[in-house]
Amino acid sequence: APCTGSPLAIAVCMLDHLLANRAAVASSPTHLQTFQPAPRSGRVPSVGEGYPKEMATDPGLVVVLTGASSGVGRATARAFGRAGASLGLIARGVEGLDGIKKELDEIGVPSLAVPTDVADPAQVRKAALRIQNELGPIAVWVNDAMTTVFSPLESITHEEFRRVTEVTYLGAVYGTMEALRLMKPRDRGVIIQVGSALSYRAIPLQSAYSGAKYALRGFTDSLRCELIHEGSNVRVTMVQLPALNTPQFEWSRSHMPRRAQPVPPIYQPELAADAIVWASRHPRREVYVAGTTTATIIAQKLWPGFLDRCLARWAMSLSRPNRLRIPSERTTCSRPSRSTWTRTGGSTIVRTPEALSGGQGSTEPHSPRLERRRSASSRDGSARSQGPS
Repeated sequence: APCTGSPLAIAVCMLDHLLANRAAVASSPTHLQTFQPAPRSGRVPSVGEGYPKEMATDPGLVVVLTGASSGVGRATARAFGRAGASLGLIARGVEGLDGIKKELDEIGVPSLAVPTDVADPAQVRKAALRIQNELGPIAVWVNDAMTTVFSPLESITHEEFRRVTEVTYLGAVYGTMEALRLMKPRDRGVIIQVGSALSYRAIPLQSAYSGAKYALRGFTDSLRCELIHEGSNVRVTMVQLPALNTPQFEWSRSHMPRRAQPVPPIYQPELAADAIVWASRHPRREVYVAGTTTATIIAQKLWPGFLDRCLARWAMSLSRPNRLRIPSERTTCSRPSRSTWTRTGGSTIVRTPEALSGGQGSTEPHSPRLERRRSASSRDGSARSQGPS
């Protein structure tokens, strides 16, 4: 029902709708043992109407993942593999693709790695046809490929802005077009766009990435309307993510004096992976992952001007080197990701390309708070060692 009444009643109604998807994700199992649709009696009502019935999926269905070589894409590949799917892996980085394929082979998951630049529609079409010919009909297509530039707008070149848009936005568009071309004849399939809280609330110093995510949300809304009008059983959903501990902060290009870090609280990519698998099995318009995503979206709807001013002050603070993590090297947003990461216990270890500890990269959990504490302890220790003047 539409939200009407007093401003307070409208806000409560909006909060109820927005938290429905979060509650559904929180109640889903962390490790899916089978890939069967949830019982209809246990479904959380969707925010919107007009969805077709849930797909009757079976173990062994084919899932295509773009951006599968690292970060959320790599975690999602493992999550779908545990659920019994066959994986078509798409990314530019051959080294990263080989790594995730080896992981899947070790646990007996059928997979096919296809090095592809998603910014090239011809390559995307070729990869889609190869995956379908070798693995079978594609049931789920996940668009996760992205790149970004951390920089004020005045420092970004035309080529950098175009590349971010081509990979993050047009890459998802090209993937969606190929997925539809293969799914519509069967009148069956799920397309998942990996979004971000930044598709609702843009932040400074990421104008290209924020713009691409806004564009992707608009594109997805438009496509959803067309599919509903056609009565198609192909459905599209968007999973909005919070700040995550992924290698993008290591390999993305930056014009800042020091390398940026995610805005806390920072979540592990496995949380996003479980939400993406869950979204493939349940007809939802959007899925919000973590309370910070929901809070960001609600705050943007209620107090956009206030957030503008807060983020403006935050952007100014980022120009101070002591608010950033480690010195930045000039990296490129057009090269494939080469960072590797593994999960040990509850921590994700990020091995950075530069020498953070003796030239071999960091092998400690990525924890900016821990680094700040160590820095403070080091200063205190130095002061005590000097003694009174």
